[in-house]
Amino acid sequence: MGIQVIWDLCHFGWPDHLDIFTPQWVDALEELARGFAEILRRETSDVPLVAPMNEISFVSWAGGDTGYLNPFQQGRGHELKRQLVRAAVRVSAVLRDELKNVQLVSPEPVIHIAGDPRKPGDVLKAEQYRSSMFEAWDILTGRVHTDLGGNEKYLQIIGVNFYDRNQWWNFGDTIRRGEPEYRPFREILREVYTRYLRPLFVAETGTEDEARPGWFAYVCEEVRAAIADGVPVQGICLYPVLEHPGWDDDRHCHNGLWGYAAPDGSRPIFEPLAEEVRQQERIRTKS
Repeated sequence: MGIQVIWDLCHFGWPDHLDIFTPQWVDALEELARGFAEILRRETSDVPLVAPMNEISFVSWAGGDTGYLNPFQQGRGHELKRQLVRAAVRVSAVLRDELKNVQLVSPEPVIHIAGDPRKPGDVLKAEQYRSSMFEAWDILTGRVHTDLGGNEKYLQIIGVNFYDRNQWWNFGDTIRRGEPEYRPFREILREVYTRYLRPLFVAETGTEDEARPGWFAYVCEEVRAAIADGVPVQGICLYPVLEHPGWDDDRHCHNGLWGYAAPDGSRPIFEPLAEEVRQQERIRTKS
């Protein structure tokens, strides 16, 4: 179909018999990467785009600090982040050795956090918390925690994951578009690019219900503004294409371009979002 796949080797899951905090977990992921590289080299001549690890920051927080996601731990977020980066470094080295023209993709969430100036020290604490979104990339490049083997060569393409809930008051409510404290997405893209000087793309974005087309239009507008300002944003990945049950409660999440499959396999399309995608493609083509 002419689709170029970005392969994702570890996305929130691993075999039950492996303990992620052990060296054996890293060894197993390295073995998987080597086997995957052999198959990919045999099956295609396309330039391979591979993400060794998806959202290190989110897994560290959700799986190591809050116990929301596997491995369902609390108080071990930093330990888990170090382990995930250790594995990403090992996998990156294997992929570069096995696939000479591989392009490594590093997807991470980007955020903005505002502090309350009425609370002593809250603005500084919010900025420190906000800056943690860079830590996984900083370790991967070897800028910090050099004992894990990070190197600038392991950060080639940055994936930026951004949703309508990615901005909030420090340990407080979500900041919504239109509120004075909301930071334009174009500024976040500029900050990421200035820090690393790598090509990037919006690896995930989307929202639910009737807000879907408006949110997609906003992201596209901000990306165009960032590109005009010299930020090399390569594309936007709408998430999800297909609607799915909720992570927590199996509710029907109305967040996709297509809904649940009918018995005959057909899926209803959410036409307002489909039309917005068409409109953004028309704008892109004209520009």
